[in-house]
Amino acid sequence: MKKFVLITAVFALLTSCSSGDKGQLVGAKGKKWHPEKPYGMTKVPGGSFIMGKADDDLAGVQDAPAKTVTVRSFYMDETEITNSEYRKFVNEVRDSIIRTDLAEMADIEGKTPGSNDIGEFAYIGSDDSNLTPYQEYMRDNYGNEQKSLNKDIDIIFETSEYPDVLYAEVMDGMYIPLEESYNGQRTWNVKKFVFEYSYMDIEKAARDKKLSRSDVIVREEVEIYPDTTAWIRDFAYSYNEPMHNDYFWHAAYDNYPVVGVSWKQAKAFCQWRTKYHNDHRKSKKIHFVNSYRLPNEAEWEYAARGGLQAATYPWGGPYAKNDRGCFMANFKPLRGDYAADQALYTVEADTFEPNDFNLYNMAGNVAEWVNSSYDPASYDFASTINPNVNDSSNERKVVRGGSWKDVAYFLQVSSRDYEYADSARSFIGFRTVQDYMGKEVTANTK
Repeated sequence: MKKFVLITAVFALLTSCSSGDKGQLVGAKGKKWHPEKPYGMTKVPGGSFIMGKADDDLAGVQDAPAKTVTVRSFYMDETEITNSEYRKFVNEVRDSIIRTDLAEMADIEGKTPGSNDIGEFAYIGSDDSNLTPYQEYMRDNYGNEQKSLNKDIDIIFETSEYPDVLYAEVMDGMYIPLEESYNGQRTWNVKKFVFEYSYMDIEKAARDKKLSRSDVIVREEVEIYPDTTAWIRDFAYSYNEPMHNDYFWHAAYDNYPVVGVSWKQAKAFCQWRTKYHNDHRKSKKIHFVNSYRLPNEAEWEYAARGGLQAATYPWGGPYAKNDRGCFMANFKPLRGDYAADQALYTVEADTFEPNDFNLYNMAGNVAEWVNSSYDPASYDFASTINPNVNDSSNERKVVRGGSWKDVAYFLQVSSRDYEYADSARSFIGFRTVQDYMGKEVTANTK
Protein backbone atom coordinates (compact mmCIF):
# COMPACT_ATOMS: atom_id res chain seq x y z
CA MET A 1 0.00 0.00 0.00
CA LYS A 2 2.86 2.37 0.90
CA LYS A 3 4.52 1.54 -2.43
CA PHE A 4 1.32 2.44 -4.29
CA VAL A 5 1.04 5.78 -2.50
CA LEU A 6 4.70 6.57 -3.29
CA ILE A 7 4.24 5.77 -7.00
CA THR A 8 1.09 7.93 -7.06
CA ALA A 9 2.92 10.86 -5.47
CA VAL A 10 5.81 10.61 -7.92
CA PHE A 11 3.39 10.43 -10.84
CA ALA A 12 1.55 13.51 -9.58
CA LEU A 13 4.86 15.36 -9.25
CA LEU A 14 5.89 14.46 -12.78
CA THR A 15 2.53 15.43 -14.30
CA SER A 16 2.56 18.76 -12.46
CA CYS A 17 5.90 19.60 -14.04
CA SER A 18 4.83 18.86 -17.61
CA SER A 19 3.67 22.42 -18.28
CA GLY A 20 5.50 22.86 -21.58
CA ASP A 21 8.60 24.54 -20.13
CA LYS A 22 10.68 21.32 -20.41
CA GLY A 23 11.73 21.75 -16.83
CA GLN A 24 13.37 25.12 -17.43
CA LEU A 25 12.79 28.16 -15.23
CA VAL A 26 10.81 30.47 -17.52
CA GLY A 27 9.02 32.43 -14.82
CA ALA A 28 5.37 32.87 -13.94
CA LYS A 29 3.46 34.59 -16.71
CA GLY A 30 1.33 37.60 -15.94
CA LYS A 31 -1.58 38.99 -17.88
CA LYS A 32 -0.86 40.32 -21.32
CA TRP A 33 0.00 43.99 -21.10
CA HIS A 34 0.24 46.60 -23.82
CA PRO A 35 1.27 50.20 -23.05
CA GLU A 36 -1.44 52.69 -23.84
CA LYS A 37 -1.03 56.46 -24.09
CA PRO A 38 -3.88 58.07 -22.13
CA TYR A 39 -6.18 60.32 -24.12
CA GLY A 40 -5.11 63.96 -24.10
CA MET A 41 -1.70 63.20 -22.64
CA THR A 42 1.82 63.24 -24.02
CA LYS A 43 4.78 61.12 -23.00
CA VAL A 44 7.55 62.98 -21.22
CA PRO A 45 10.72 60.86 -21.54
CA GLY A 46 12.69 60.70 -18.31
CA GLY A 47 16.15 62.15 -17.95
CA SER A 48 18.39 64.46 -16.00
CA PHE A 49 18.32 68.25 -15.99
CA ILE A 50 19.53 71.23 -14.01
CA MET A 51 16.68 72.12 -11.68
CA GLY A 52 16.48 75.61 -10.21
CA LYS A 53 17.70 79.05 -11.19
CA ALA A 54 20.25 78.96 -13.99
CA ASP A 55 21.00 82.68 -13.61
CA ASP A 56 20.62 85.37 -10.97
CA ASP A 57 17.51 85.24 -8.80
CA LEU A 58 16.39 88.80 -9.42
CA ALA A 59 13.67 88.62 -6.78
CA GLY A 60 16.23 87.53 -4.20
CA VAL A 61 14.08 84.68 -2.89
CA GLN A 62 16.96 82.19 -3.01
CA ASP A 63 14.67 79.15 -2.73
CA ALA A 64 15.72 77.39 -5.95
CA PRO A 65 19.49 76.79 -6.08
CA ALA A 66 20.63 74.96 -9.21
CA LYS A 67 21.21 71.22 -8.87
CA THR A 68 21.26 68.28 -11.28
CA VAL A 69 18.40 65.83 -10.74
CA THR A 70 16.87 62.91 -12.64
CA VAL A 71 13.22 62.01 -13.13
CA ARG A 72 11.59 58.91 -14.59
CA SER A 73 9.29 58.89 -17.61
CA PHE A 74 5.64 59.83 -17.24
CA TYR A 75 2.60 60.96 -19.17
CA MET A 76 1.29 64.49 -18.67
CA ASP A 77 -1.86 66.29 -19.77
CA GLU A 78 -1.11 68.40 -22.82
CA THR A 79 -3.27 71.18 -21.40
CA GLU A 80 -4.55 72.24 -18.03
CA ILE A 81 -7.71 70.42 -16.94
CA THR A 82 -10.56 72.33 -18.56
CA ASN A 83 -13.96 73.37 -17.30
CA SER A 84 -15.68 70.71 -19.41
CA GLU A 85 -13.37 67.99 -18.08
CA TYR A 86 -13.89 69.02 -14.48
CA ARG A 87 -17.65 69.32 -15.05
CA LYS A 88 -17.62 65.66 -16.07
CA PHE A 89 -16.25 64.91 -12.61
CA VAL A 90 -18.87 67.09 -10.91
CA ASN A 91 -21.73 65.61 -12.93
CA GLU A 92 -20.65 62.01 -12.31
CA VAL A 93 -20.45 62.58 -8.56
CA ARG A 94 -23.78 64.45 -8.55
CA ASP A 95 -25.53 61.69 -10.51
CA SER A 96 -24.10 58.99 -8.26
CA ILE A 97 -25.42 60.79 -5.17
CA ILE A 98 -28.85 61.25 -6.78
CA ARG A 99 -29.05 57.57 -7.78
CA THR A 100 -28.05 56.50 -4.27
CA ASP A 101 -30.72 58.73 -2.67
CA LEU A 102 -33.36 57.47 -5.11
CA ALA A 103 -32.41 53.84 -4.46
CA GLU A 104 -32.51 54.37 -0.69
CA MET A 105 -35.94 55.99 -0.90
CA ALA A 106 -37.23 53.15 -3.10
CA ASP A 107 -35.80 50.63 -0.62
CA ILE A 108 -37.48 52.34 2.36
CA GLU A 109 -40.83 52.52 0.59
CA GLY A 110 -40.61 48.96 -0.75
CA LYS A 111 -40.72 50.09 -4.37
CA THR A 112 -39.47 47.76 -7.10
CA PRO A 113 -38.84 48.08 -10.87
CA GLY A 114 -41.78 47.79 -13.22
CA SER A 115 -44.07 50.21 -11.42
CA ASN A 116 -43.23 53.32 -13.49
CA ASP A 117 -42.32 55.29 -10.38
CA ILE A 118 -39.27 55.72 -8.14
CA GLY A 119 -39.03 51.93 -8.05
CA GLU A 120 -37.30 52.07 -11.44
CA PHE A 121 -34.27 53.45 -9.58
CA ALA A 122 -34.24 50.73 -6.91
CA TYR A 123 -31.09 48.77 -6.19
CA ILE A 124 -30.42 45.88 -8.55
CA GLY A 125 -28.83 42.53 -7.80
CA SER A 126 -30.10 42.37 -4.22
CA ASP A 127 -31.81 38.97 -4.67
CA ASP A 128 -30.23 36.67 -2.05
CA SER A 129 -31.59 33.52 -3.68
CA ASN A 130 -29.00 33.48 -6.46
CA LEU A 131 -25.72 34.32 -4.71
CA THR A 132 -22.40 32.65 -5.42
CA PRO A 133 -20.59 31.02 -2.46
CA TYR A 134 -18.21 33.97 -2.33
CA GLN A 135 -21.09 36.47 -2.25
CA GLU A 136 -22.74 34.50 0.53
CA TYR A 137 -19.49 34.54 2.52
CA MET A 138 -19.05 38.31 2.07
CA ARG A 139 -22.66 38.93 3.11
CA ASP A 140 -22.50 36.72 6.20
CA ASN A 141 -19.07 37.88 7.43
CA TYR A 142 -18.90 41.53 6.36
CA GLY A 143 -22.53 42.50 5.89
CA ASN A 144 -21.68 43.24 2.27
CA GLU A 145 -25.04 43.32 0.53
CA GLN A 146 -24.88 42.29 -3.10
CA LYS A 147 -26.69 45.22 -4.65
CA SER A 148 -25.71 48.08 -6.91
CA LEU A 149 -27.17 51.22 -8.43
CA ASN A 150 -29.26 50.97 -11.57
CA LYS A 151 -27.33 53.05 -14.11
CA ASP A 152 -29.29 51.80 -17.12
CA ILE A 153 -32.11 54.29 -16.60
CA ASP A 154 -31.58 58.00 -17.12
CA ILE A 155 -32.10 60.45 -14.27
CA ILE A 156 -35.09 62.72 -14.87
CA PHE A 157 -34.27 66.38 -14.35
CA GLU A 158 -37.40 68.02 -15.80
CA THR A 159 -39.81 68.68 -12.94
CA SER A 160 -42.80 68.15 -15.24
CA GLU A 161 -41.62 64.59 -15.91
CA TYR A 162 -41.06 63.42 -12.32
CA PRO A 163 -42.73 59.99 -12.03
CA ASP A 164 -44.11 60.37 -8.48
CA VAL A 165 -44.04 62.40 -5.27
CA LEU A 166 -41.24 60.33 -3.73
CA TYR A 167 -39.01 61.08 -6.70
CA ALA A 168 -39.84 64.79 -6.36
CA GLU A 169 -38.94 64.67 -2.64
CA VAL A 170 -35.49 63.23 -3.36
CA MET A 171 -34.75 65.69 -6.15
CA ASP A 172 -35.99 68.63 -4.10
CA GLY A 173 -33.33 67.83 -1.51
CA MET A 174 -30.58 68.25 -4.11
CA TYR A 175 -31.42 71.92 -4.71
CA ILE A 176 -30.99 74.95 -2.49
CA PRO A 177 -34.05 75.68 -0.30
CA LEU A 178 -36.86 77.46 -2.08
CA GLU A 179 -36.60 80.48 0.21
CA GLU A 180 -32.96 80.96 -0.84
CA SER A 181 -33.70 81.08 -4.57
CA TYR A 182 -34.21 84.28 -6.54
CA ASN A 183 -35.38 85.33 -10.00
CA GLY A 184 -37.38 82.12 -10.16
CA GLN A 185 -34.23 80.00 -10.36
CA ARG A 186 -33.27 77.16 -8.05
CA THR A 187 -29.73 75.95 -8.38
CA TRP A 188 -28.00 72.81 -7.17
CA ASN A 189 -26.98 72.69 -3.54
CA VAL A 190 -23.33 72.11 -4.37
CA LYS A 191 -22.53 71.38 -0.72
CA LYS A 192 -24.03 67.95 -1.40
CA PHE A 193 -21.50 67.21 -4.16
CA VAL A 194 -19.08 65.31 -1.94
CA PHE A 195 -16.59 62.78 -3.28
CA GLU A 196 -15.41 60.08 -0.89
CA TYR A 197 -12.26 58.07 -1.49
CA SER A 198 -9.49 56.28 0.36
CA TYR A 199 -5.82 55.64 -0.32
CA MET A 200 -2.78 54.16 1.34
CA ASP A 201 -0.08 56.49 2.63
CA ILE A 202 2.84 54.49 1.25
CA GLU A 203 5.51 56.85 2.59
CA LYS A 204 4.13 56.65 6.11
CA ALA A 205 3.93 52.88 5.92
CA ALA A 206 7.50 52.56 4.64
CA ARG A 207 8.97 54.77 7.36
CA ASP A 208 7.25 53.08 10.28
CA LYS A 209 7.02 49.30 9.92
CA LYS A 210 5.28 48.98 13.29
CA LEU A 211 2.11 50.49 11.87
CA SER A 212 -0.68 48.17 10.79
CA ARG A 213 -2.29 48.46 7.39
CA SER A 214 -5.34 50.16 8.89
CA ASP A 215 -3.08 52.87 10.35
CA VAL A 216 -1.98 54.03 6.90
CA ILE A 217 -5.34 53.94 5.14
CA VAL A 218 -6.50 57.53 4.67
CA ARG A 219 -10.14 58.34 3.96
CA GLU A 220 -11.15 61.67 2.51
CA GLU A 221 -14.45 63.46 1.90
CA VAL A 222 -14.12 66.48 -0.37
CA GLU A 223 -16.67 69.00 -1.60
CA ILE A 224 -15.75 69.12 -5.27
CA TYR A 225 -17.62 72.07 -6.80
CA PRO A 226 -15.24 74.90 -7.74
CA ASP A 227 -15.37 78.02 -5.60
CA THR A 228 -16.66 80.49 -8.18
CA THR A 229 -16.64 83.29 -5.60
CA ALA A 230 -12.84 83.33 -5.96
CA TRP A 231 -13.35 85.71 -8.89
CA ILE A 232 -14.82 88.21 -6.43
CA ARG A 233 -12.67 87.58 -3.34
CA ASP A 234 -9.32 87.60 -5.14
CA PHE A 235 -9.75 91.18 -6.35
CA ALA A 236 -11.12 93.83 -4.01
CA TYR A 237 -12.94 96.79 -5.60
CA SER A 238 -13.10 95.06 -8.97
CA TYR A 239 -16.11 94.08 -11.10
CA ASN A 240 -15.74 90.39 -11.93
CA GLU A 241 -19.31 89.16 -11.47
CA PRO A 242 -19.63 87.90 -15.09
CA MET A 243 -16.74 85.49 -14.47
CA HIS A 244 -18.30 84.38 -11.18
CA ASN A 245 -21.67 83.79 -12.85
CA ASP A 246 -20.65 82.14 -16.11
CA TYR A 247 -17.06 80.91 -16.18
CA PHE A 248 -17.46 77.37 -14.88
CA TRP A 249 -20.81 76.25 -16.25
CA HIS A 250 -21.30 78.13 -19.54
CA ALA A 251 -20.39 76.31 -22.78
CA ALA A 252 -18.51 79.39 -24.00
CA TYR A 253 -15.79 78.53 -21.47
CA ASP A 254 -15.73 74.74 -22.01
CA ASN A 255 -12.10 74.66 -23.16
CA TYR A 256 -10.80 77.17 -20.66
CA PRO A 257 -8.83 75.91 -17.65
CA VAL A 258 -10.86 75.23 -14.52
CA VAL A 259 -10.04 77.54 -11.61
CA GLY A 260 -11.36 77.96 -8.08
CA VAL A 261 -10.18 74.42 -7.33
CA SER A 262 -8.17 73.76 -4.18
CA TRP A 263 -5.21 71.38 -3.94
CA LYS A 264 -7.45 68.91 -2.12
CA GLN A 265 -10.06 69.08 -4.87
CA ALA A 266 -7.39 68.53 -7.51
CA LYS A 267 -6.25 65.42 -5.61
CA ALA A 268 -9.85 64.18 -5.47
CA PHE A 269 -10.18 64.68 -9.24
CA CYS A 270 -7.13 62.46 -9.77
CA GLN A 271 -8.68 59.71 -7.65
CA TRP A 272 -11.97 59.93 -9.54
CA ARG A 273 -10.26 59.92 -12.93
CA THR A 274 -8.36 56.77 -12.00
CA LYS A 275 -11.54 55.04 -10.82
CA TYR A 276 -13.51 56.18 -13.86
CA HIS A 277 -10.88 54.78 -16.23
CA ASN A 278 -10.43 51.53 -14.32
CA ASP A 279 -14.18 50.90 -13.97
CA HIS A 280 -14.37 50.80 -17.75
CA ARG A 281 -11.35 48.51 -18.01
CA LYS A 282 -12.78 46.23 -15.34
CA SER A 283 -15.95 45.82 -17.39
CA LYS A 284 -13.76 44.79 -20.34
CA LYS A 285 -11.71 42.43 -18.11
CA ILE A 286 -8.41 44.08 -18.95
CA HIS A 287 -5.61 45.22 -16.66
CA PHE A 288 -5.92 48.42 -14.66
CA VAL A 289 -3.99 51.57 -15.51
CA ASN A 290 -1.63 53.40 -13.19
CA SER A 291 -3.16 56.07 -11.00
CA TYR A 292 -3.58 59.60 -12.27
CA ARG A 293 -1.99 62.08 -9.89
CA LEU A 294 -0.59 65.58 -9.58
CA PRO A 295 3.00 65.98 -10.80
CA ASN A 296 5.66 66.59 -8.21
CA GLU A 297 7.71 69.76 -8.41
CA ALA A 298 10.70 68.23 -10.23
CA GLU A 299 8.46 66.52 -12.81
CA TRP A 300 6.61 69.75 -13.46
CA GLU A 301 9.78 71.78 -14.00
CA TYR A 302 11.37 69.07 -16.17
CA ALA A 303 8.24 68.90 -18.34
CA ALA A 304 7.96 72.71 -18.53
CA ARG A 305 11.51 73.01 -19.85
CA GLY A 306 10.64 70.73 -22.76
CA GLY A 307 14.18 69.39 -22.99
CA LEU A 308 15.84 72.81 -22.96
CA GLN A 309 18.64 73.02 -20.41
CA ALA A 310 19.08 76.22 -18.41
CA ALA A 311 16.26 78.01 -20.27
CA THR A 312 14.36 80.84 -18.61
CA TYR A 313 10.95 80.01 -20.11
CA PRO A 314 9.41 76.91 -21.76
CA TRP A 315 10.21 78.45 -25.16
CA GLY A 316 13.78 79.34 -24.20
CA GLY A 317 14.21 83.00 -23.50
CA PRO A 318 15.29 85.30 -22.09
CA TYR A 319 12.38 87.30 -23.54
CA ALA A 320 8.61 86.85 -23.22
CA LYS A 321 8.12 87.90 -26.87
CA ASN A 322 8.99 86.13 -30.11
CA ASP A 323 10.89 87.63 -33.04
CA ARG A 324 7.67 89.20 -34.36
CA GLY A 325 6.99 91.04 -31.11
CA CYS A 326 4.13 88.76 -30.03
CA PHE A 327 3.83 87.60 -26.45
CA MET A 328 4.48 83.89 -25.92
CA ALA A 329 2.13 83.46 -22.97
CA ASN A 330 -0.85 84.93 -21.15
CA PHE A 331 0.34 86.98 -18.17
CA LYS A 332 0.52 90.57 -16.86
CA PRO A 333 2.99 92.40 -19.11
CA LEU A 334 4.00 96.02 -19.38
CA ARG A 335 3.37 96.95 -15.74
CA GLY A 336 -0.28 96.00 -15.76
CA ASP A 337 -1.51 96.10 -19.37
CA TYR A 338 -3.44 92.82 -19.06
CA ALA A 339 -4.77 93.05 -22.62
CA ALA A 340 -1.36 93.45 -24.30
CA ASP A 341 -1.08 89.65 -24.78
CA GLN A 342 -4.51 89.45 -26.46
CA ALA A 343 -6.28 88.28 -23.29
CA LEU A 344 -7.75 89.87 -20.18
CA TYR A 345 -8.38 86.81 -17.99
CA THR A 346 -7.66 83.18 -18.96
CA VAL A 347 -7.46 81.87 -22.52
CA GLU A 348 -8.36 78.48 -23.99
CA ALA A 349 -6.13 75.73 -22.69
CA ASP A 350 -4.44 75.05 -26.04
CA THR A 351 -3.70 78.69 -26.87
CA PHE A 352 -0.12 79.77 -27.69
CA GLU A 353 2.55 77.42 -28.99
CA PRO A 354 3.36 74.24 -27.03
CA ASN A 355 6.87 73.50 -25.83
CA ASP A 356 9.03 70.72 -27.26
CA PHE A 357 7.17 68.09 -25.21
CA ASN A 358 3.90 69.30 -26.80
CA LEU A 359 2.66 70.81 -23.54
CA TYR A 360 0.57 73.98 -23.72
CA ASN A 361 0.66 76.93 -21.34
CA MET A 362 3.35 75.64 -19.01
CA ALA A 363 3.92 79.35 -18.43
CA GLY A 364 1.04 81.73 -17.83
CA ASN A 365 -2.72 81.33 -18.22
CA VAL A 366 -3.22 79.62 -14.83
CA ALA A 367 -0.67 78.61 -12.24
CA GLU A 368 -0.76 74.89 -11.49
CA TRP A 369 -0.91 72.84 -8.31
CA VAL A 370 1.83 70.24 -7.87
CA ASN A 371 2.09 67.42 -5.35
CA SER A 372 4.84 69.05 -3.28
CA SER A 373 4.92 71.10 -0.10
CA TYR A 374 6.70 74.44 -0.13
CA ASP A 375 9.89 74.60 1.89
CA PRO A 376 12.44 77.28 0.94
CA ALA A 377 15.27 74.85 1.73
CA SER A 378 13.80 71.70 0.14
CA TYR A 379 16.26 71.71 -2.77
CA ASP A 380 19.11 71.33 -0.26
CA PHE A 381 17.90 68.06 1.24
CA ALA A 382 15.70 66.48 -1.46
CA SER A 383 16.98 63.42 -3.31
CA THR A 384 18.59 63.83 -6.72
CA ILE A 385 16.48 61.03 -8.24
CA ASN A 386 12.77 61.76 -8.54
CA PRO A 387 13.07 64.47 -5.86
CA ASN A 388 9.93 65.35 -3.98
CA VAL A 389 9.17 66.89 -0.61
CA ASN A 390 5.52 66.52 0.38
CA ASP A 391 4.98 66.90 4.10
CA SER A 392 1.39 66.14 5.09
CA SER A 393 1.70 68.55 8.03
CA ASN A 394 2.76 71.40 5.73
CA GLU A 395 -0.35 72.97 4.22
CA ARG A 396 1.68 75.26 1.94
CA LYS A 397 1.55 73.51 -1.45
CA VAL A 398 3.66 74.55 -4.41
CA VAL A 399 2.11 76.20 -7.46
CA ARG A 400 4.12 76.62 -10.65
CA GLY A 401 4.06 78.41 -13.98
CA GLY A 402 2.54 81.77 -13.12
CA SER A 403 -0.86 82.95 -14.32
CA TRP A 404 -2.77 85.57 -16.26
CA LYS A 405 -2.50 87.99 -13.33
CA ASP A 406 1.25 87.45 -12.65
CA VAL A 407 4.32 89.34 -13.85
CA ALA A 408 6.91 87.59 -16.00
CA TYR A 409 9.10 86.50 -13.07
CA PHE A 410 6.54 83.86 -12.02
CA LEU A 411 6.40 82.51 -15.58
CA GLN A 412 10.01 81.39 -15.39
CA VAL A 413 10.26 77.59 -15.25
CA SER A 414 12.41 77.77 -12.11
CA SER A 415 10.26 80.20 -10.10
CA ARG A 416 8.48 78.76 -7.09
CA ASP A 417 5.31 79.97 -5.38
CA TYR A 418 2.81 78.44 -2.98
CA GLU A 419 -0.76 78.55 -1.76
CA TYR A 420 -2.53 76.78 1.09
CA ALA A 421 -4.01 73.38 0.29
CA ASP A 422 -7.60 74.35 1.11
CA SER A 423 -7.46 77.64 -0.82
CA ALA A 424 -9.17 78.15 -4.17
CA ARG A 425 -8.02 80.94 -6.47
CA SER A 426 -9.24 82.39 -9.76
CA PHE A 427 -5.74 82.04 -11.17
CA ILE A 428 -4.78 78.49 -10.08
CA GLY A 429 -5.67 75.29 -11.96
CA PHE A 430 -3.90 71.99 -12.46
CA ARG A 431 -2.98 69.19 -14.83
CA THR A 432 -2.42 65.50 -14.09
CA VAL A 433 0.28 62.93 -14.81
CA GLN A 434 0.46 59.16 -14.95
CA ASP A 435 3.53 56.99 -14.39
CA TYR A 436 4.92 55.39 -17.54
CA MET A 437 5.44 51.62 -17.58
CA GLY A 438 7.60 49.89 -20.14
CA LYS A 439 10.99 50.30 -21.74
CA GLU A 440 12.59 53.37 -20.27
CA VAL A 441 13.65 55.76 -23.00
CA THR A 442 15.21 58.93 -21.65
CA ALA A 443 15.54 62.33 -23.22
CA ASN A 444 19.31 62.10 -22.74
CA THR A 445 19.55 59.03 -24.97
CA LYS A 446 20.01 59.55 -28.68
